[in-house]
Amino acid sequence: MLTTATGDLVRRLAAVPGREDRLAHLEQVPPREAVFADWPTWASADVVRAFTARGIERPWQHQVVAAEAAHEGSHVIVSTGTASGKSLAYQLPALTAIRDGRGPRGERGAGVLYLAPTKALAQDQLTGLRELGVDVRAVTHDGDSTREQRDWARDFGEYILTNPDMLHRSLLPGHERWKTYFRSLRYVVIDECHHYRGVFGAHVSHVLRRLRRICALYGSSPTFILASATVAEPAIAGERLIGLPVLPVTADASPRGELSIALWQPPLTTYAGENGAPVRRAASAETADLLADLVSSDVRTLAFVRSRVGAEQVALTAAAELAEVDPSLPGRVASYRGGYLPEERRAIEASLRSGELLGLAATNALELGIDISGLDAVVLAGYPGRRSAFWQQIGRAGRGAGDALGILVARDDPLDTYLVTHPDALLGQPVEATVFDPANPYVVGPHLCAAAQELPLTEADLPLFGPGAREILESLVASGLLRKRPRGWYWTDRRRAADLADIRSSGGSQVQLIEAETGRVVGTVDAASSHASAHAGAVYIHRGETYLVHELDLDENVAVISRDDPGYSTSAREITEISTVTEREQVAWGECHLAYGDVDVTHQVVSFLRRRQPSGEVLGEELLDLPERTLRTSAVWWTVPASALEAAGLDKADIPGAAHAAEHCSIGLLPLIATCDRWDIGGVSTASHPDTGMLTVFVYDGHPGGAGFSERGFRAAREWLGATLETIEACECDDGCPSCVQSPKCGNQNNPLDKHGAIVLLRLLLQK
Repeated sequence: MLTTATGDLVRRLAAVPGREDRLAHLEQVPPREAVFADWPTWASADVVRAFTARGIERPWQHQVVAAEAAHEGSHVIVSTGTASGKSLAYQLPALTAIRDGRGPRGERGAGVLYLAPTKALAQDQLTGLRELGVDVRAVTHDGDSTREQRDWARDFGEYILTNPDMLHRSLLPGHERWKTYFRSLRYVVIDECHHYRGVFGAHVSHVLRRLRRICALYGSSPTFILASATVAEPAIAGERLIGLPVLPVTADASPRGELSIALWQPPLTTYAGENGAPVRRAASAETADLLADLVSSDVRTLAFVRSRVGAEQVALTAAAELAEVDPSLPGRVASYRGGYLPEERRAIEASLRSGELLGLAATNALELGIDISGLDAVVLAGYPGRRSAFWQQIGRAGRGAGDALGILVARDDPLDTYLVTHPDALLGQPVEATVFDPANPYVVGPHLCAAAQELPLTEADLPLFGPGAREILESLVASGLLRKRPRGWYWTDRRRAADLADIRSSGGSQVQLIEAETGRVVGTVDAASSHASAHAGAVYIHRGETYLVHELDLDENVAVISRDDPGYSTSAREITEISTVTEREQVAWGECHLAYGDVDVTHQVVSFLRRRQPSGEVLGEELLDLPERTLRTSAVWWTVPASALEAAGLDKADIPGAAHAAEHCSIGLLPLIATCDRWDIGGVSTASHPDTGMLTVFVYDGHPGGAGFSERGFRAAREWLGATLETIEACECDDGCPSCVQSPKCGNQNNPLDKHGAIVLLRLLLQK
């Protein structure tokens, strides 16, 4: 528990010699008192006693409001703050239904299905249920479960904790073996429902529609209870996800301690980056210093870092700094990220809960509501891309009524720079609306196939899958995947239909990282990023250990690696080409045009750079022979005719750099208005595109069929591109830097770029 006022702690950190100008803004949110309510009369006495034994004498008002509505059969979304006890709101009716519905000889009671976006969250919920001590048969059913555990869950489980992936691939395709469970299903809990956005959200919405269809087959109609601390327009988001009206519960009656939020900007360094641009000190390095300072002050701290490699490096750097202070402290700092084996993740989570670990550097794998109570501070190494994610991560500190500290360390990035200099754009705005498109044909088609294999589709089923379902169905029949018969549409292929839908849009099976000397699986990399991070010659870091990739076998989804410390890092160089397919909408802005539609994007990783560490000096470039990957998706694009460019005084030689710079900054700023980050989207700019014959800048969704992000950009283009122009104009650099027009994901190594040309171009586009 913090013994120093959070505001004083921030000021003390900022007063360290050399840090005087880094605290850009300090916001202090006052504490809040609790509002209590009585236990509902229908609640099981055993369940109430279990909560009382955990120290909950009376529930908070919003918990009772949500539990009452769910008990009466209304679909509910509980949208209250982090650590506001949303679990009790759904556990009270769910556990009561199980206890009251159990037969005289212990026959299975009411069924409860709990869905979490990650296995770690489901495991954490199971731990909490067991600690509660209520006699219910609760079990996880996920990729880490043994065959025996899965069979027991199917035959005896009452409260089953799983994820949308297992529901999609296991429970629904095998529904005949699960029929007694589906027949008894009373509640479906969808935790952290804000996580279901973009293409993933669209997929999950159709998995839930298939679940409703199977439940109806066996005579059940479960009540859905959704929960999230950070979802905008909760009733709309909930209805879009499950396809049914949802009652929102938003008045938070839980107590809260004082929250201090610091916006922190690292200083400019003497190092000149690409094109001689000034470079700010890395957010990861600044975060490592703050993590070390807080841990040495006995402040339990979680640092969120954007990348897997970054999380490893922050933990290593903080541990090294702590070793100079106290030899016992380095062992109390660790890293946590995706790609760890299940037993590694569980051990780290347990050490954090117990207090054995004082500091943890993690990716957003720990963003969700895993119970790691007792944390005092959270440090964010860069804005996580969305206000919803920002509040989720900040909310991990001060769980309970304790005071909390959150520090956002700005990266050298247009969006981060904009937010620390415009605090109201971050702290004074609601979270973004959840963006996903359930009508995406690349999503609907595979789920129609999966539904048909589960149970032949009928005319009555089509409204469940949206207004475009019939047209998509006809195309599936024409391609031979479905066959029309008198009783409906049947799946005719020998494959498992569920395999057609990659609900995480990972681009294929994960690539396993195999240690050459031992044959053990060190970790995994998703297929979409394997070309860039696991190619032959790549340097890969796992839990502080450095490996060199010898071979990437794309047929077997395996990368062979060996322990090595070559003294350099690697970064892939990628080329991207884009062509328009269909223009759905367009608007004229004077002589310029803004459009939205479908495009084909072709990527190819062609080489990689080796950079000496820590200086970043380029040691050389090596060519790669990797296949092209083509993506059909949605994009927003704008065009400017040559006559307008000439009238604006833009030299022909400067146009490519101006368009490229404007593209980079607009990608960085799109997360201001859409629930995405820059890694969800991509861009291409060209002085004269063959499909338009003009200067054209594209920003596209990085998912098959689109994710709704570029459409949101089209709808709010003036706000979005206006902020882009303002960011470039306000940047203190001379010729462009990472804070305005340089991009960390540029496949062309940020060349060419023309900051001043981008300003002229955007003013011309916006008629300013």
